[in-house]
Amino acid sequence: MAKVTHEFSLYGKDYALESGELAKQATGAVIVRQGDTEALVTVVISKERKDFDFFPLTVDFIEKMYAVGRIPGGYLKREARPSEKATLTARMIDRPLRPSFSSGFRNEVQVVAMPLVADQVNPVDVICVMGASSALFLGGVPYEGPLACVRIARDPESHEYIVNPTYAEREKSDLDLELAGSSTFISMLEASGDEVSEEDMLDAMAFGQEAIAAFCQEQEKFFEKWAEANGPIEQKEYELDEPDPAIHEKIFAYFADMEEALKDPDKTKRIENVNALKGKIKEQFDEETLAEKSIEIAAELKDLEKHAMRTMVVETGERVDGRTNTEIRPLMVKGDYLPLVHGSGLFQRGQTQVLSVCTLGMLNEWQRLDTIEPTEGKYYIHHYNFPPFCTGETGRMGSPKRREIGHGNLAERALLPVIPATDEFPYTIRVVSEVMESNGSSSMASTCGSTLALMDAGVPIKRPVSGIAMGLIQENGKTVVLSDIQGLEDFLGDMDFKVTGTEKGITAMQMDNKATGLTPEILEQALKQAKEGRAFILKTMLEAIPEYRKVMKETTPKIITLQVDKEKIRDIIGQGGKVIRGLQDETGATIEVEEDGTVYISGTGSSGELAKVRIEEIVKEPEAGEVYTGRVVGIQDFGAFVQILPAKDGLLHISRIAEGHVEKVDDYLNIGDEVEVKILEVDPKSGKISLDRLDKPEGDATPQGGASKPVSQHRASRPTPDVGQPGQGETRKFRRRH
Repeated sequence: MAKVTHEFSLYGKDYALESGELAKQATGAVIVRQGDTEALVTVVISKERKDFDFFPLTVDFIEKMYAVGRIPGGYLKREARPSEKATLTARMIDRPLRPSFSSGFRNEVQVVAMPLVADQVNPVDVICVMGASSALFLGGVPYEGPLACVRIARDPESHEYIVNPTYAEREKSDLDLELAGSSTFISMLEASGDEVSEEDMLDAMAFGQEAIAAFCQEQEKFFEKWAEANGPIEQKEYELDEPDPAIHEKIFAYFADMEEALKDPDKTKRIENVNALKGKIKEQFDEETLAEKSIEIAAELKDLEKHAMRTMVVETGERVDGRTNTEIRPLMVKGDYLPLVHGSGLFQRGQTQVLSVCTLGMLNEWQRLDTIEPTEGKYYIHHYNFPPFCTGETGRMGSPKRREIGHGNLAERALLPVIPATDEFPYTIRVVSEVMESNGSSSMASTCGSTLALMDAGVPIKRPVSGIAMGLIQENGKTVVLSDIQGLEDFLGDMDFKVTGTEKGITAMQMDNKATGLTPEILEQALKQAKEGRAFILKTMLEAIPEYRKVMKETTPKIITLQVDKEKIRDIIGQGGKVIRGLQDETGATIEVEEDGTVYISGTGSSGELAKVRIEEIVKEPEAGEVYTGRVVGIQDFGAFVQILPAKDGLLHISRIAEGHVEKVDDYLNIGDEVEVKILEVDPKSGKISLDRLDKPEGDATPQGGASKPVSQHRASRPTPDVGQPGQGETRKFRRRH
């Protein structure tokens, strides 16, 4: 096997496809490069056909920290469970590959994408689809390809499109659109945008389709080079699941009955009706046939349900729950749903119900990311949970599955364009969407519910966001675009197209398409219906919560921002953190100090304001003429040291302690006494402070007499002390100023 490399340039970037040197025992293996970023993508097909009623495809994206010259964190110092980014990349590769196989393909397929070098300039994710497509073809696997994936960005000034932008180019762009498919159709779409118009999004999608075709052509050139060096590529034959005509005829005789069973707006009752009919149909087969042909019978029953539902839509214009193709299911919207939490919202559309809860925290609670991408972390986090009870089923509860991570990421991308910057709203924001009931479009309900939760928490979002899932039915030569699809229409339909946005434009999109006849006109119609549906839903949401809460709840930590001189940071922190820990213990607030002198104070009730006062006292530079109530912290023969501010002492000279002559300082002042003083002078070089006592008591006018000195009125008026004095049998109690 000779090594073959195909290098090419497209849209200002350099690429390469290479095979024949690494992983030669795999069914197919290709190295794909963009710039200096490269990944090895392998495909292995099992030799035996599996007895499954589904296509067993597995895609893994394995991040290797050596690709960026880093040793993994943690005790084991090796890569562990996939990061969220790795999971999302695996989904990105899976989604265009899956519909490219024949429906009866039952051999196990495993695709492994492994980055070898990540140059921190060019992303590694989208090029892996091209690598997987090439590996499938070189392995002789029958699939509908070549396939490719591209990312489209847009220059905010020139509005020119950028294909597969660098990280720096993505950072500046107002559009992040990922498209995958063949040279003739789009099968997968993922997008986020800064309120992009429908017209601009359609234009970007059309441009992206052209770019996909260009990458597919380069793969064809690579295959030609491979054939020249290694001989023609042999296309392998795999046994496919084929329908049994006799079984098909027997089951499809119940077509009208299936249409009738499907007509019920309640999901649970509809499932019961359909299952009862399927049970009745199975009674037409003897036990031997049921045992031998169980998979074929199950597949035909599923096909019957699918075509009955689709025919009903295109022929009668009626959906299984009685709605028209543009009608939205009944809505229920409730804000401020939970007590005590920082923000919450309940959103229900039909039998899909999501409770979203918002939590606000300090900026140091941001999520740090340890991936091969040059991304440190994020301050807005969205998590989505789909427990088994939401569909009335039992199941394992544990770490989130790929679908949950993907749906959470979609809702996060949908809301991120309207989240305020940290300099405007200095909080880390986490929203958790709990799916309580599901009958389709739970990710869009999550987006709507999370908007409510953010507004209830008082987050000053730019504009509220709503979302809707669109569907497509192409049957009997007819096409119908559906608004607000439910679970059955997603599962048995041709397209799941989710669109989120504000009244101004689109913030996120996600599409999985099984139909090869998805024309620009169909996409335009889908976006038009989605815009109308989003507006209807948003109107209902704003009736419940017209605007974000202007005053946060009492349970929400209030974050106060201070800017201090960088030279004062050490005074706030103290030796070994002693001062800042003492401030936090005293006030109950959380304090974070940045290197640039920014101080963030977080606390509930009055704790934050109290901490602010304490910090201002620490960093304040005293000035002549200012008056303080200080505490005596030291006594010397020449005077007393009075603490006027934390870590700020001034000298009250013996001559300024009382009116007249003072023989001994401790005749008039003791450690812990509070005394009102005025600053006379602050030495500009040393910073030493000279004080004068206000309301001085009478001193000793006859310092050389033998009589004892009178106790001043100031001292006599103090409360009975509880600290022993020399020569006295009583104690003295002192107050500490807070």
